[in-house]
Amino acid sequence: MNWNKRIWSWKELTLLLGLVFIVVPIIIEYLFKKELNAILQNDLYAGTLTGLVMAILFTVGVYVVALRPNHLPWTEVGLKTFPQKAWITIAWLTLLLIIMSIIAVIVMELLGIGTSNQKTESLQSRLTFMNFMIGFISASIVSPVYEEIFYRGFLYRWFRRWGIFNATLISSLLFTLAHLPTYNTLLVNFISGIILCWAYEKTGSVVPGMIIHGVFNGIAIVLAALA
Repeated sequence: MNWNKRIWSWKELTLLLGLVFIVVPIIIEYLFKKELNAILQNDLYAGTLTGLVMAILFTVGVYVVALRPNHLPWTEVGLKTFPQKAWITIAWLTLLLIIMSIIAVIVMELLGIGTSNQKTESLQSRLTFMNFMIGFISASIVSPVYEEIFYRGFLYRWFRRWGIFNATLISSLLFTLAHLPTYNTLLVNFISGIILCWAYEKTGSVVPGMIIHGVFNGIAIVLAALA
C-alpha cells in the first residue's frame, strides 16, 4: 500500500462526511427509522432495516464520490486480498480488542455508566431464534463490511497523508462520533477504531478489519442474547 499517494481532495472528504454526519442522521436514522417504527412496531426490525439502508448509502457514496469520478477500483479503499501471514495479525488484534473492551466495560461499570443500549435491549426483549439471527447478521456481517470500507478504507486512507498517529486519531474519533447518541459504548468504539486502523495499516487491506470487527460484534451479540 502506497500510503503517501494522494488520490482524493477535500471535496470528496467533505461530501462523504456530509453524507455520514448530516444526511444519514437526519433522513435515515431519524425520519426513516421513525416511519419504520410506526409501521413495524418493532425496534429491532426497524433498526436492522435502517442499518441495511445505511450500509447501501455508505457503500454507494464511496463509489459515487470517491471511486467512480476518479476511475479508481475498489482496491483503493482496501478491498483486496491479504497475505496468509496476516491471519496472525488478525488473531492477536481480535484478542487485544476483546481484552481492551473488557477493561473499558469494567471501568464504565465502576463509574456507574453501564454499557446497555437500545439495540441490545430490543434484542433481549424479543429474543427468538429469528430475531437473534437478524441481529447477528446485521452486527457481524453488514456493519463490519460497510464501516470498514468507509472509516478505514476511505477515511483512514485520506488522513494517512498526515501520518499514522493523526490518521488513527482522527478517523477513530469520527468513527466514535458516528455512534452517537449511544454514549455508553463510545469508549469501546474508540478503542475499536484504533485497533481496526492498525489492522489496515499492517495488512494494507480492510478485509482483516472486517473479520476482526465481525468476530467482535458477533461475540457481543451472543453475550447480549445470553444475558
